[in-house]
Amino acid sequence: MAPILVERRGRVGLVVLNRPEKLNALNSELVNQLEAAFQNLEADEDVGAVVLTGAGARAFSAGGDMAEQIAALDSADSASASDTPRVSASAVVRDCSKPTIAAIRGYCFGGGALLAIECDIRIGGDDARFKFHGASYGRAPGGASLPRIVGVAKAKELLFTGDEVSAAEALRIGLLNQVVPTEDVVETAVAMAARIAANSPVAIKALKEIIELALPIDHALDQERHANRDMGHSSDSASRFRNAAARVLGLAPAPADDDNAGA
Repeated sequence: MAPILVERRGRVGLVVLNRPEKLNALNSELVNQLEAAFQNLEADEDVGAVVLTGAGARAFSAGGDMAEQIAALDSADSASASDTPRVSASAVVRDCSKPTIAAIRGYCFGGGALLAIECDIRIGGDDARFKFHGASYGRAPGGASLPRIVGVAKAKELLFTGDEVSAAEALRIGLLNQVVPTEDVVETAVAMAARIAANSPVAIKALKEIIELALPIDHALDQERHANRDMGHSSDSASRFRNAAARVLGLAPAPADDDNAGA
């Protein structure tokens, strides 16, 4: 089963994270195909906007694929592999010059939440649930982008605590643009994308560029990348992630003196 599905709805490209049995967890194969899908849609002049969603009703994405990440930690080559840049799902969406809309149902946790906040607009079902819990794993993602959406104080609260955010609260703080019945999420997003795509593509592209310039984050993104790269080599991060994986996957917890910093 292909981990990414792409469908055309008129001038709208619909991209589906297609690992419903894994709550659309982001593994390397999925992220690589996501990059290819966005590159193709970017190059297609007949596509004016892109909707990103998750297969099934349970999750947009529950985050990174923990089994794959644990395997990387356990690999004898993990230390050298960690120095090799890997495609970032968030960067794939962030770099898209066309308007992007996330259609969110169910879980939107961790890497899934980071992916959603890189979309220009977010439409959620009444069952949508967000969590930015990187700090519990010894990582610091989201600090560059989230404050632009919910403000500095609320971003600090969500990132520092890792607390779960309901659809109603996400709407109140601006994390979601709209909340609709879960069964209507994708169609609502596609309809909005079609309205956007009906406008001048030159004007829409210019507006997106101007808004990005009004809220610059390049320096913050660089700092975020460097900080997480350094933390990825730490025993604290490896131990925290192993313990989280033990809870989720039923693996053995990390030993107290775990020095496997591979990340």
